Amino acid sequence: MNKKQKKMLIRIIIAFILSIMLKLITKLVDFNTITAGNYIIFVLYLIPYFVIGYDILKKALKGIKNRQVFDENFLMAVATIGALSIALIEKSTEYTEAVAVMLFYQIGELFQSYAVGKSRKNISELMDIRPDYANIEQNGNIERVDPDKVEIGSIILVKPGEKIPIDGVIDEGKSSLDTSALTGESVPRGVNTGDEVTSGCINLEGILKIRTSKEFCESTVSKILDLVENASSRKSKSENFISRFAKIYTPAVCYSALALAVIPPIVRIAFMNLPPLWGEWIYRALTFLVISCPCALVISIPLSFFAGIGGAGNAGVLIKGSNYLEELAKTKYVVFDKTGTVTEGVFEVDGVHHNVLEKKELLEYTALAESFSTHPISRSIIMAYGKKVNQKRVKNVQEISGCGIIAKVDKKEVAVGNAKLMKKLGLNYSECHNVGTVVHVAINGEYHGHIVISDKIKPSSKEAIRKLKSIGIKQTIMLTGDKKEVADAVADELEISEVYSELLPEDKVEKLEEILKKKNKGDVLAFVGDGINDAPVLTRADVGIAMGAMGSDAAIEAADIVLMDDNPLKLSKAIRISKKCMRIVYENIYFAIGIKSACLILGMFGIANMWIAIFADVGVMVIAVINAIRTLFVKNL
Repeated sequence: MNKKQKKMLIRIIIAFILSIMLKLITKLVDFNTITAGNYIIFVLYLIPYFVIGYDILKKALKGIKNRQVFDENFLMAVATIGALSIALIEKSTEYTEAVAVMLFYQIGELFQSYAVGKSRKNISELMDIRPDYANIEQNGNIERVDPDKVEIGSIILVKPGEKIPIDGVIDEGKSSLDTSALTGESVPRGVNTGDEVTSGCINLEGILKIRTSKEFCESTVSKILDLVENASSRKSKSENFISRFAKIYTPAVCYSALALAVIPPIVRIAFMNLPPLWGEWIYRALTFLVISCPCALVISIPLSFFAGIGGAGNAGVLIKGSNYLEELAKTKYVVFDKTGTVTEGVFEVDGVHHNVLEKKELLEYTALAESFSTHPISRSIIMAYGKKVNQKRVKNVQEISGCGIIAKVDKKEVAVGNAKLMKKLGLNYSECHNVGTVVHVAINGEYHGHIVISDKIKPSSKEAIRKLKSIGIKQTIMLTGDKKEVADAVADELEISEVYSELLPEDKVEKLEEILKKKNKGDVLAFVGDGINDAPVLTRADVGIAMGAMGSDAAIEAADIVLMDDNPLKLSKAIRISKKCMRIVYENIYFAIGIKSACLILGMFGIANMWIAIFADVGVMVIAVINAIRTLFVKNL
């Protein structure tokens, strides 16, 4: 508990003890036999009343002053002051109800405050990744500096047990990193010289020298913290509905309570020739006010979403707002990118099919020609070559868009690319029956063979697709720029419903538009991509989900939801979390409105007293808040 909560608990205990003592005193002493006895006990009861309720009265007066009258503070103030007044007028010495209403309301508020605090604590622990300092070597000494002051390209030292403060590349050293704060995964990740590392991870073993690639404000840790802190600003339709509902509902019940207090007595006098019974009808109106307080809805619904976002974050799923959480629960179509999403995104040479040159020579010429390219396929060929590439042997490199590369290697013209390049050069080439990306090689106008490169399917992809179908996803679709035979093979193995291949980035957007037009109204389409090349599609989808994009600016900017590791199984978990959250939201809405409606009817007919009103207000709120907290627990989903 924080100081404010402890102070409130002390007030509750003091008010409770005083109320019990006064109740015992009124049982032992007959104040009706004492001159002004009713006034004495009234003044005594004001002590616990003000101890527990002075802040509510203060807020109610402030609301009246600011012309924002109709809120729960106003309802509590009117109801309790009215109850005290009725008891004083009727000289019943029964002031317990008024104190009890305020007391139990404050207990409910304390519980709600504690619940929200617990949710915030869970999120703050999850997001306790903001580094306090960075180690910089200056004049032979290690100095701690503010991460904001570290420039791009600086060398920082990260000791075992310390957080990596800024994104960068390991310049020296090797270690294991705890990425659980970012990905939700407990298995450490091994890193070595040359590997990219992300801020927020904890260095577990050796000393790392890291060359920073970003400023602190642009690092992953800063972007994630900003994302989480601003998530509550993007409200769901349910939250907006409850806010609008409360603004209309609260004044409506206040005027209804006023009508209940005034109209029946007037009708009894004017038309029925009966005594008005003002006290009884005012008591009913005050009970009606307490019952009608919309605390359960106003508190529990935002808390459900807040806890849901926190629970998802704890599982390595960052959701930018409760509106996206609500949309995710309605997802019926999931569209995947292929490379880096359902496949590893790491290309490997799977075969070298040669006809004139030896295998080693074919790889050598291809690696040299590809040495100036940063494309993953080029990198995989150079890796398969396994030797240091002497780029001085390469001249006149031409990259032909969508086809491949032509370069001079050792004064020989080497053409490396796809079938389109071979056709462009008028060369006959051999088809390959292996599934994979085929790179054809021609030297001095003569075809010499091809290299087959494959991108392995992630071990968890098939299970991920199966789980998506089991939770109600109608259709799984894959969009890829890869060749048809490669895309079809991946789709068949994973049992993806539809696949569209050989698409350029702009083609993916057009294809997504077609799918969006075909889907049923009310169904939500989610696109899952790596967040780098797929930013336009991520933005266009109903819900954009970036997968395996730890450290990717494009993912955090374009996507609505970020899966902080590259495990496709996290997608079905994210949807299950959103469904659980929405189920709890609707449980609270139906429960709160149902109980309150029943109690309001009972209150109008004088069946419900102030104690039932307390349950309808505080009891329902506490139950709804307890139910809302369940959204934090997502481990077994």
